[in-house]
Amino acid sequence: MTDDVARLLATAVAAVGGAERPGQIAMAEAVAQAFHSGEHLAVQAGTGTGKSLAYLVPAIAHALSAEQPVVVSTATIALQRQLVDRDLPRLAEALTPALPRRPDFALLKGRGNYLCLNKIHNGSAGLPEPDDGPQSELFAPVATSALGRDVARLTEWSSSTDSGDRDDLAPGVPDRSWAQVSVSARECIGVSRCPFGTDCFAERARDRAARADIVVTNHALLAIDAIGGANVLPEHDLLVVDEAHDLVDRVTSAATAELSAPALGVAQRRAARIIGPELADRLDAAAATYSSAVFDARDGRIDVLGEEMATYLTVLRDAAHAARTAVDTAPNDPKTSAARAEASTALSEVGDTAARILDSFVPALPDRTDVVWVEHSEDAKAGRRAVMRVAPLSVSGLLRSRVFGRATAVLTSATLTIGGNFDAMASAWGLAGGDEPAVRWRGLDVGSPFDHPRAGILYVAAHLPPPGRDGTGSAEQLDEIAALIAAAEGRTLGLFSSMRAARAAAEVMRERLDSPVLCQGEDTTAALVARFAADERTSLFGTLSLWQGVDVPGPSLSLVLIDRIPFPRPDDPLLTARQRAVAARGGNGFMAVAATHAALLLAQGAGRLLRRIDDRGVVAVLDSRMATARYGGFLRASLPPFWATTDGAAVRAALRRLCAVEATATRETAAG
Repeated sequence: MTDDVARLLATAVAAVGGAERPGQIAMAEAVAQAFHSGEHLAVQAGTGTGKSLAYLVPAIAHALSAEQPVVVSTATIALQRQLVDRDLPRLAEALTPALPRRPDFALLKGRGNYLCLNKIHNGSAGLPEPDDGPQSELFAPVATSALGRDVARLTEWSSSTDSGDRDDLAPGVPDRSWAQVSVSARECIGVSRCPFGTDCFAERARDRAARADIVVTNHALLAIDAIGGANVLPEHDLLVVDEAHDLVDRVTSAATAELSAPALGVAQRRAARIIGPELADRLDAAAATYSSAVFDARDGRIDVLGEEMATYLTVLRDAAHAARTAVDTAPNDPKTSAARAEASTALSEVGDTAARILDSFVPALPDRTDVVWVEHSEDAKAGRRAVMRVAPLSVSGLLRSRVFGRATAVLTSATLTIGGNFDAMASAWGLAGGDEPAVRWRGLDVGSPFDHPRAGILYVAAHLPPPGRDGTGSAEQLDEIAALIAAAEGRTLGLFSSMRAARAAAEVMRERLDSPVLCQGEDTTAALVARFAADERTSLFGTLSLWQGVDVPGPSLSLVLIDRIPFPRPDDPLLTARQRAVAARGGNGFMAVAATHAALLLAQGAGRLLRRIDDRGVVAVLDSRMATARYGGFLRASLPPFWATTDGAAVRAALRRLCAVEATATRETAAG
């Protein structure tokens, strides 16, 4: 690390009231070296390391010295807000005296996050999509107090807001209301054609980002920039990917397309305003036939596309493309341009997705690059729905060529080593493996300021029977949960593999325990976490979003319960297809996909326990396979180095001692 970066980091740490951390220094040194050498860097930085400062300080230093922006991509809104609202303003204030000028930063989101003035004034604002019921409902009293009122408020807000950013609207509005006043990137008619181009909120945000030294964005926009080939992000040679463990899933999601009756309804309604009746009838007939066929199709992955479904998709593709061509011939009237752009985009998405699904079956099975499946769901308002999705089998090639091939990347998270090394993540990112020439990269684990063996216990309940297939806990497991929570006197975060299991356990615990038990779904997740953090006797049960999204330091969280190893569902179409692809190449599909997926989630879940240096507690895995199965060692190697045991009595005694210590500390604080 250069002397300048070392001095700046020391200044930054002092300004925020922090202490020198060896892991933070090592990370900052490695980031500065990566920016200088062009070698990609993967950094595992445990909770408490201060990784945000460790990459922001060298990023600011390099951006100002080279006069080139550094893009920082995150997975969650919470981290984006932390960077833009807290970390970067404090750093700018602290470091400016030591820099040539004050560093500038900007937050850049997808176009759909900003108000569209053309749609508000010249477009279809206020016209509901098919999900919202008949258009006539807009004039009913209920609609006037909901959708219509929201649109009116948003229209009024558009004349007073400086940002047009949805996150700046308080209180917020539902997605369907926001959809009336926003457009996607594909629906935008372009700044040169738009009568409101000079006042466009999205363009203003892009202009600010183009002038910024640090541009904060999200993985979804990073994916769109890579997939679409458009320059959504400013030109950059350096990239920091925080929460990098989520990168593959977010890029996969952005690259996934679907065909459903609601999506077809949107295209039909938008096209009907623009195209002639003959083309509209052709599109309606093709959509109705396809929708009926996919509704009757069985759930699951499609390896062989039947001749009948192939015909329906072909007819739909051709009808959508014909309608799309007709839209393009409409006169260039600015007052109708928004409606034409929306119709064109909706039709293109239908036609392109149908074509992509058909094309995915052309190669023989081992050589396919896309996975297609049908999925049904129940909706309280709309009833049973069916959707056909198509997703990439792997995004490693995409990331390799269009993200890491364009910029030197620093990828960081608290959980990147799986099974004790970076190999699995590097392969998923496209940095390692495959037939392409090797990419220059290295992995660095800077550790954690926590003394894991002294601060935490990993308890594996080896005596319990293996979990059953019904998704709910056995009587023995429920007894174990009750005994552990009683010993911890509440203070428990229960992480379950399904909402069914979480609800069932919560119901039983409420009957057995005298401490409160909350369950995800009973209120907003943020409200439940706040109640959990405020009362040390409370326990909170839930599923996936709690595995990664809870930050509750202190005595309110002393026990993390994990009901079973979080393997993917055995019928998950995408992950099972990836397992099969690995096996076809001679690899171990279960270990490469299912076990790796489980290891990453386990590490994220276990990471909820220690959030600050004086935290103490237990991570209890109530799945005996963690101790008995051959893959158990691989999973345990992915977790922090807690003191490990299978002795339940010793763990319960430790929890009781911890409660006694905390009670004594509370009394002393009150007395003092």
